Amino acid sequence: MICRGVRGATTADANSREEILTQTRRLLAMMIRANNIEAQDVASAIFSTTGDLNAEFPALAARQLGWLDVPLLCTHEMSVPGALPNCIRVLIHWNTNRSQQEIQHIYIRDAVRLRPDLQSLPPADWEELERWIKEYTR
Repeated sequence: MICRGVRGATTADANSREEILTQTRRLLAMMIRANNIEAQDVASAIFSTTGDLNAEFPALAARQLGWLDVPLLCTHEMSVPGALPNCIRVLIHWNTNRSQQEIQHIYIRDAVRLRPDLQSLPPADWEELERWIKEYTR
């Protein structure tokens, strides 16, 4: 097994604790489902936000999903003029036998602008995803 990176990004509608956690949980849930990631195979994860999002640490969303033993780190992105605002990014270091080409990186909401070349997902059913999150965290 080797360690691979799985990338994802989303945006938040507001700089609030609940919005940051909701959007980060949704992003992580889509990454987990698309790649069949199990918490015990995650070596670590790095979360970043643009400077306009500081109401909560997005890594808390991973804890809420049960990633209690996974080392997590939060940081801010560089402030580049014209960059996408209200953005949450994640890089998961995942121990897997999959090749790099088999890994599905997830960019949702306004973050699809960051990697339009990766957009092959159908539109998300947010209600169904929330049900999955509730079931996953039991």
